[in-house]
Amino acid sequence: MTEAVQVEAARIPDRDRLIRELREAGLDARPVNELEIAVHIGDENEASDEVFARVEDVTMRIGASFVPIKHEGVIYVRPPLS
Repeated sequence: MTEAVQVEAARIPDRDRLIRELREAGLDARPVNELEIAVHIGDENEASDEVFARVEDVTMRIGASFVPIKHEGVIYVRPPLS
């Protein structure tokens, strides 16, 4: 059974770039609503870590002041906490 990791971006352009980059990495990333991405995976635990690492890498390359935060199975891309 295929599971999905939920990713939530802060802005639409970030969501679109994340989708493109995740797909280029061979992951099945699909837009959901305005800011969400569902990344369909096989093994939830192992693949969730891989998705988080990819999101973190893309965020660093974008150079935006956003950080990925993993919380209860969802990866949020948000401004850093003070």
